[in-house]
Amino acid sequence: MNVATSASFKRAFRKRIQKSSEVTERFYTCAEWFMTDPFDPRLRTHKLSGELGELWSFSVTFDIRVIFYFMAKDKAVFIDIGSHDDVY
Repeated sequence: MNVATSASFKRAFRKRIQKSSEVTERFYTCAEWFMTDPFDPRLRTHKLSGELGELWSFSVTFDIRVIFYFMAKDKAVFIDIGSHDDVY
């Protein structure tokens, strides 16, 4: 799986995640799992509903989520990262 990141994802990562080396390290581990298998059970990947119905989410930690969409069968774009309250 190829992954791209949007400008909004990069801003959110710098603002919300990069300050915590523990969460940053966990994100990179999860990103590797995602690139190998986007539906790895450890990620708890799921499709969103309602206004966010075209998007998907996977978990980095109990509270931290990555919001993304599939551009093609083998490409995803990460668009947001943060706590449950930040991204939903």
